[in-house]
Parts: sequence; structure tokens; C-alpha cells
Amino acid sequence: MNHTLRLKVTAPLACFTRPEAKVERVSYLCMTPSAARGVLESILWKPEFVWIVRSISMLRPVQFTSIRRNEIQDTIPTLGALKWMRDHSSYSPYYTDSAGRKSPYGENRVQRHTLALRDVAYVITAEPQLTEKANLSRTKPLDPDAADGPNTIEKYVAMFNRRVTKGQCFQQPYLGLREFAANFEAPTVADEPDPTDTILSSDPYPLGRMFYDFDYRGDGTRSPLFAPAFLRRGVLDVDEMRAGLTLEATTEAQ
Repeated sequence: MNHTLRLKVTAPLACFTRPEAKVERVSYLCMTPSAARGVLESILWKPEFVWIVRSISMLRPVQFTSIRRNEIQDTIPTLGALKWMRDHSSYSPYYTDSAGRKSPYGENRVQRHTLALRDVAYVITAEPQLTEKANLSRTKPLDPDAADGPNTIEKYVAMFNRRVTKGQCFQQPYLGLREFAANFEAPTVADEPDPTDTILSSDPYPLGRMFYDFDYRGDGTRSPLFAPAFLRRGVLDVDEMRAGLTLEATTEAQ
């Protein structure tokens, strides 16, 4: 049985940051596989399976927009907040917009530039794959949206389709940055890349080395993985990209 699922995602803004851009955010031209996985997990996530992204289709031409905004440089550590709760005398305010202190922009505020995508639409093609936890004994109550019985791919496919139809999600999906919220729905036959667009009609269109995902290790550490990526008539073949992952690319990304 074919367990491949398709999901249409749209948003007014998106930013899939290129790591070489450093402080100033510059987006890739296309959604990254890890961002697609994050969208799927925001709708349905279970430790019994993982999402395997197969392809990402771009439905609209690439359009950039420039954003300049105020951001904070760091966050208040949890241990620091707990210390303030125990001893109020040790409290020190966290100023984010306090002109006249260390700088005219405030003590912890900084202005950063973002080159983001606007008016984006994608179709994600993926399938769930069971993990070793799928056959373990249940330790928590049954999910109200899940059918009773063994954990199978068919079970999770049905759950995902029901949630998409109802517009339900675990958390609001977003594209790159949490403030860039996205909408999702089941795609139609008409949801295909525009053949008249320069980039979407090219075959292939090189995207360079793109971030694929993190390599999570047993010791709790993680390393970023990169691979050459190409758009073929508006479609990013993630399986082809996955085949391009090499030990050399993994080592360079550490």
C-alpha cells in the first residue's frame, strides 16, 4: 500500500536561513527538508514513527522582501530567574529598550536585517516510518484521535489525514521563524509548480549546498548535515539530496 502523503502549506512570509549568512538572516530560495519535517510534526508527532520527506514542490515564483527589526541579543537563563525568586535582592532588570544606558538602542536590543521570502506556497510529499518504539507496551492513555489497536503506518496515515481535514495541529506550523505562521490544507490537482516561471521551469536549477537536517547522536550532541540541492521544474527531490550526504559534508558542518 502507498503510504505517501501530500500537504499544501502557504504563508505570507518565510525564512529558511542560510548558515553562512551569520548575523544577518538570508533565506534559501526553497523550503529546507528539516523545515518540512517540522511542519508535519506540528500537525502529528508520535515517538512511534518519524517523517521521511520525499520532495518539496514550489507553487509560486520566488519573491524576496527585506525586513529590519529589533531583536534581543540573548535570553534570561532559567537558573538566574530561579535565583531571583529565592533572593529578591539579587534581582537585576533585563533592559531591552533603555535609551541612554550602554547604547542608544538599549542594553540588550540590536537591529538585524532579514531577507525573507514572501507569498510562498509549497506541497510537501512525505511518509511516516515506524521506529523501534512502535511495538513497545503503552504507558500513556490512548490518544483521543487515535484508533485502538497495533501501531501501524495505516493508523498514523489516517490520523494525519483527519487532522488536516479538520485543520487540527499540535502547534501552529511556521516556516523558518516562529513568527512566520503558516496555513495548511490538502492539495488539489491544480497545485503544481508554475511552468511559466523562470526558476520553476528550469531543469535543473542549482540551489548550492543546502541544510538537510541535524544528525542526532546517542550522546545527546547533534551535527548539521548539508548536501547539494537542485530544483527540477520547481520540485526539490529530497531523496536525491539525501543520497548526496557524505561523511566529508558532515565533517565540514561540525
